Amino acid sequence: MKYDNLSVVLVAPQGPLNVGATCRTMMNFGFSDLRLVTPCTAYRGLEARKMALTAQPMLEKARVFDSLAHALADCHLAFGTTRRFGKYRNNFFTPDVAGTKIAQLDDSFKCALVLGREDNGLTTEELSLCQHFITIPTQDAFASMNLSHALTLFLYEIAKAMQSGQQHTVAQGRPATMKASEQMYAHMRKTLCDIEYLDPQNPDHLLRTFRRIFSRAGLRDRDVNIIRGLMSRIDWINKQRKK
Repeated sequence: MKYDNLSVVLVAPQGPLNVGATCRTMMNFGFSDLRLVTPCTAYRGLEARKMALTAQPMLEKARVFDSLAHALADCHLAFGTTRRFGKYRNNFFTPDVAGTKIAQLDDSFKCALVLGREDNGLTTEELSLCQHFITIPTQDAFASMNLSHALTLFLYEIAKAMQSGQQHTVAQGRPATMKASEQMYAHMRKTLCDIEYLDPQNPDHLLRTFRRIFSRAGLRDRDVNIIRGLMSRIDWINKQRKK
């Protein structure tokens, strides 16, 4: 994967110091695309600029989004970072394993590294937008790391793997963007609710299983078109039966 194809996404960073430190560590390892989702109001303030030091230009050009889905729209793959293990959180990688997998991505892939809030990380809904999860094996008694410190470890492992000349995985067909995948999931949600396959009170419960299945497979543009074609056919048949 190319350096320019990795985006660092901070979701609702609460303090300007961590935003500035993020810019600095990204510059240290050669990455330049910083995306911020609903950041604190002072994310470009004096404290952030002091922490960024010579990485202030990255702070100035950081893009701001109103949701994680919008921030990931043009990406093909997202790695979410979390310390909490739960029913819908599996397929965890340690930073070194994740770094190797990211480095091996074909140059056509755009990948995002997603980090959550300093106090409680990413929500289950936000993690559902990520195909893989990364966790740092720290001590349970004091498990949570500083945001910029954790990012430094992640970026070090990615850069190390990229510099080691990892063999790239050749993409079989053009990978689907997150925007196209989310549009497909929205179509599936509506169609499967219409035919009463999903529980209307909690449709996302089963839909998360479909997300995990498709995430493991790695969706291409053609795959998304086929699945949406199937949903459209179900829509048509369902409409004919109601006449």
